[in-house]
Amino acid sequence: MDRTFLDVLGIGESNSGAYSDQWLEAQGPQLECRSPIDGSLLGTVTCGGLGDYEKVVTSTHAAFQEWRTWPAPLRGEVVRRIGEALREHKDPLGRLVTAEMGKILPEGLGEVQEMIDIADFSVGLSRQLYGLTMHSERPGHRMYEQWHPLGVVGCISAFNFPVAVWSWNALVAAACGDAVIWKPSPATALCAIATHKIAQKVLDEMDAPPIFGLIVGDADPIGEALIADRRVPLISATGSCRMGRRVAEVVGQRLGRSLLELGGNNAIVVTENADLDLATRAVLFGACGTSGQRCTTTRRLFIHESVADELEAQLISAYGQVTIGDPLEDGILMGPLINDESVENMLSALTQVVEEGGEVILGGNRRTESVPAGGHYVEPALVRARHDMKIVHEETFAPILYLMRYSDLDEVIDWHNEVPQGLSSAIFTRDVQESEKFLSAVGSDCGIANVNIGTSGAEIGGAFGGEKDTGGGRESGSDSWKAYMRRQTCTINYSKELPLAQGIQFGS
Repeated sequence: MDRTFLDVLGIGESNSGAYSDQWLEAQGPQLECRSPIDGSLLGTVTCGGLGDYEKVVTSTHAAFQEWRTWPAPLRGEVVRRIGEALREHKDPLGRLVTAEMGKILPEGLGEVQEMIDIADFSVGLSRQLYGLTMHSERPGHRMYEQWHPLGVVGCISAFNFPVAVWSWNALVAAACGDAVIWKPSPATALCAIATHKIAQKVLDEMDAPPIFGLIVGDADPIGEALIADRRVPLISATGSCRMGRRVAEVVGQRLGRSLLELGGNNAIVVTENADLDLATRAVLFGACGTSGQRCTTTRRLFIHESVADELEAQLISAYGQVTIGDPLEDGILMGPLINDESVENMLSALTQVVEEGGEVILGGNRRTESVPAGGHYVEPALVRARHDMKIVHEETFAPILYLMRYSDLDEVIDWHNEVPQGLSSAIFTRDVQESEKFLSAVGSDCGIANVNIGTSGAEIGGAFGGEKDTGGGRESGSDSWKAYMRRQTCTINYSKELPLAQGIQFGS
């Protein structure tokens, strides 16, 4: 593996995993960062301990005290410069994402582009933090609402999008006047360190306070300390439903805010009126993109019985053309899973499929031939299943696609909505009545609902997130910036009287 991208990004053989207003001599355990491509050692990181965490929180909170006084457009200029720095480092950072996480290089580069896009979005946002004016019921009074920076935001990110999810939170929060403490997944610690270095260099150049703190460490003790900390009013956490429940419990006990982006069990409905070629391409990327390790991965496919045989045949043909191997190489469509535990989880799920009466019709094996030794490779699986199987209702973070046939649209919408998760969904149809029903209040219960595009690949301009066990959070575009600010309602009395609301009379 060509490692020049590590040098460009300032990643050495050993790295500190804690930054407050400077890189700390971290006091935690050593972490080996190995590539899922071939098991090679990319570098080591010294994780932060609780003493390091305290320094990070103290420094980041002090930075917020100054940053909130900067005019929002000036904060936007800092974010703009971060976006430009990311453009300059797009290729080496994208290669690091691929090397450390395992997604193919076009996806690694696309993830960095997503950071650039959210920087552009946040620059515009810095001049659009609007409040409303309301007419007061009392004469001689004016009433309006305004938005103030919230404080220090804790960002807990997952391995599958090791840099983009930080940008969704950190760059929007920075435009809003907040500071951010990032606890990345230890599985992609080098991506976090490289990204932090790029952003911090811009802060230094612009004499901005160190609003971005970083602490690499395990859920216990670092994650637990972060979610319990009253100095951190908002925790934005991306990960499993189990993790999200713990975050919600601890943050809720201190009456803090949590923004949760958790599991997805996303489905596509293909009706008898669908363009099957279009559906095939969308399903293939949705199910195999990022090796099935996206929260928006397509995991369930409901096919109308009249077109099921044809679509299954097209999918079998398409799956046969998926090239598996080193994701840094040209022409590869699917790289490795993140670790061997993920491989075992996939194989275990497929065993359960058969035990519950399902049928694996293609793939689903560990891949050892024509792939780098030491990596974690699998073949994507096509599985015939029933909608009510227990395993179908669970999210297996791997490229398994469950195929199920239906005859009635109302019935299949019920099947679609019966799983605990509610992130992304799609329908393929050329019938406007079918599409409108799917998008209506009696249709998909997910936070994202698409027509004639797949479940993955959300644009940054729309609010991203889901319902039910997915957590209910919203990040990125639309008005999700409001999660990072506090609302204040203001009433000004410019009269010489003191009328009370609701016409209440009190005294003479």
